[in-house]
Amino acid sequence: MRLESTLTGATHPAPEPRTPTPRPGGRSTRVRAEVVAATLAEVAEKGYDGLTVEAVAARSGVHKATLYRRWGGVDGLVADALTASADQPWPLPDTGDLRQDLRRITQEVFSVFTDPELGPTPTALISAAQRSDTGAAALRAFFAARHRQAAEVAERAVARGELPAGTDGAEVVRAATAPLYYRLFVSGEPLDARTAERAADAAALAAHAGLFTPTTTTPEQN
Repeated sequence: MRLESTLTGATHPAPEPRTPTPRPGGRSTRVRAEVVAATLAEVAEKGYDGLTVEAVAARSGVHKATLYRRWGGVDGLVADALTASADQPWPLPDTGDLRQDLRRITQEVFSVFTDPELGPTPTALISAAQRSDTGAAALRAFFAARHRQAAEVAERAVARGELPAGTDGAEVVRAATAPLYYRLFVSGEPLDARTAERAADAAALAAHAGLFTPTTTTPEQN
């Protein structure tokens, strides 16, 4: 899985950050790819407080005036790095068993974030996104898109008769991965392979029990 409040530290420009909508193909796409790559490299090396439009411009070779015009500032750059990541295809496991599929997904999250080479970039990007409203909105959109994509593993399980009809696949995936992100970004507790596996198993058990299906409130419950 590729990923990448109040502004503090370095002074950032006044314009409101915005996410660009480049035309598909051609120079615009190449420029965006270069800028996203430079943003990821800069935020991984320096964090949000050290991220500047000038540094991204120097690393990407794109003039800073273009960056300000299209991205609005560092928050727009961080947001678009997340948007670009959400646009990347995510091959999903298809083992024929929900628990095994969820284990593959949580294992991927564990492997990426705990890898000494791969982990710093998505960790830094998520941390940076939490530092502004624009970044936080992009982060929510990123996870919502990933959950919608991964919901397919639960939808297949419903089609196989493994799960009750009406199971919310996105909620199943969210339940499987949430304990990992909690440790990574909230509690700071160690994350290991067994924790990732246990989170997948718990979500699978809950899904089999029908906890992710719509509930109907009866008059007696009101």
